Amino acid sequence: MLRRLHPDQPESFAFTPANQDWAEAQLTKFPEGRQASAIIPLLWRAQEQEGWLTRPAIEHVADMLDMPYIRALEVATFYFMFQLQPVGSVAHIQVCGTLSCMICGAEDLVAVCKEKIAKRPHMLSADGKFSWEEVECLGACANAPMAQIGKDYYEDLTAEKLAEIIDDLAAGKVPVPGPQNGRFASEPKDNLTSLTEFTGEARNGSVALAVELKDTVKRIDGTEVPLVTPWQGKPPAKRKDAKVVPSKPGLAEVIDETGTTMDEAPAKPAAKPQATAKEAPEGRKPQLLTGAKGAADDLQQIGGVGPVLEQKLNQLGVFHFWQIAAWNAEEIAWVDDQLNFKGRVARDDWIAQARALEEKKEKDKN
Repeated sequence: MLRRLHPDQPESFAFTPANQDWAEAQLTKFPEGRQASAIIPLLWRAQEQEGWLTRPAIEHVADMLDMPYIRALEVATFYFMFQLQPVGSVAHIQVCGTLSCMICGAEDLVAVCKEKIAKRPHMLSADGKFSWEEVECLGACANAPMAQIGKDYYEDLTAEKLAEIIDDLAAGKVPVPGPQNGRFASEPKDNLTSLTEFTGEARNGSVALAVELKDTVKRIDGTEVPLVTPWQGKPPAKRKDAKVVPSKPGLAEVIDETGTTMDEAPAKPAAKPQATAKEAPEGRKPQLLTGAKGAADDLQQIGGVGPVLEQKLNQLGVFHFWQIAAWNAEEIAWVDDQLNFKGRVARDDWIAQARALEEKKEKDKN
């Protein structure tokens, strides 16, 4: 399938303040210089906020991660979970059309979507509330046919049941996800030999939580109660059975009095460079220019500087190797702060690289 950006794009994108805080917290999960690893969660959060993934959103995330736009576009267009066109304001329905679902009636579900939503996939309904598409296997083969709507699976569907679900969603109701034929989960439809008490109104954990939250189709918009995130310094709940164990614990062993285990513990933050007595947190501006003196140097020759960083440096007033070669600790701190990636200059040793490149340039002149 050819995946292209929608021809009609908004002029700009910005995370809401809450989502911006969340996005910045994701960057702390990764070592300095490896923030590009956060590309998928940040793109997903942007999609959750807007409903679909716009070009300005993709470029905004790329700027946050100091990635060339083409790299972010490669990710967004590769993964089918990213919607590159507007979707229904209430729900986007993804009907599984792979083998198990197909032989169990997926074509009937598609027919319902064509009748009640739009004739073609990725088209909005007349009221703008719904859109649909056929997708590859969603891994619920034992409950075929099924569809994913919002965050949850609706399984053991019939054409009549899917039509009823769409009508309920249009009316503002939140249909109960999970099996739609009375099954607890994915057990045989009859002749149960075990777990026979889990029938009728009983619900499995996933379905029960979705019902409790009443937000199966609600998109994440940043207004939710923040999750307890160890990397943001919030301790996990204390467990009564916690016990202190020796150093070098196994992944499942408790490592402190709060009950945290090795696989739950946050990674230790990278050591920060020691500041000198005169160094202020915000640093001090280096020598900046309003424009290049003669031809600007190709700053991308410095390892760690890509096209986005070069553009940012030029915007700050840095055009030449000799400017970078002259930076001191305070000036490096100021540049780091402007680039929003503390430690980048020191990590890749821009100073030594710039001096070497400047020396080579002078030799070539002579």
